[in-house]
Amino acid sequence: MVKRRKPSAGGRRTQEVRSATSRHRLLTAAAAEFAARGFAGASVDRIARVARVNKAMIYYHFASKAALYREILRDMFEAVAMRVAAAAGATATPDDKVRAFVDAIATEAEARPHFPPIWFREIAEGGAHLDSTTLASIAAVVKSLRHILHEGCTAGRFRPVDPLLVHAGIVGPILLYFASASLRGRLQRGGVTGASTISRDDVVAHVQRVALMALEGRTV
Repeated sequence: MVKRRKPSAGGRRTQEVRSATSRHRLLTAAAAEFAARGFAGASVDRIARVARVNKAMIYYHFASKAALYREILRDMFEAVAMRVAAAAGATATPDDKVRAFVDAIATEAEARPHFPPIWFREIAEGGAHLDSTTLASIAAVVKSLRHILHEGCTAGRFRPVDPLLVHAGIVGPILLYFASASLRGRLQRGGVTGASTISRDDVVAHVQRVALMALEGRTV
């Protein structure tokens, strides 16, 4: 009987690195594919080809196309949930916490150019592909915002406003900004002056200002 040789420690590390590398390539390729074509239109064959791996590797790392898609959504919402929780728990004024909340959304969206178009498609489909883990992360984001708003109301800084309305007023413009980069370039070329020169910081400052004006009951 021939005994199978166990891989050396160095061999195991090499395998682990290769596995991690292929997983990263798959996530990158899948993010671009889902952003361009949505969940239904995305092709696992195309994802595997772009990632330069055998299609079987998709099912090695992820149980299904849906599991791969959910991993991309979880990555965003878990990162946002952690960042806004830190903002809500910081030693700062409610106003500064709102500013930090807005910046947190922008920072994580900017780090993932694929996410805004994916999320807009998912909203259009009624959140059909969201699992309980992703929904829990989304809920955690809203709860952090609710905590900030409650602090502001208790301090006499904010008037009572539904957190979901505030959340929509923050997230919508930020994601639209990142999702519309190509369109803004076309508008600029079509004569809409300044369409392509609006910066990330311009948008963040505008959303922060509008959110605080609404919370404080101020008008323009």
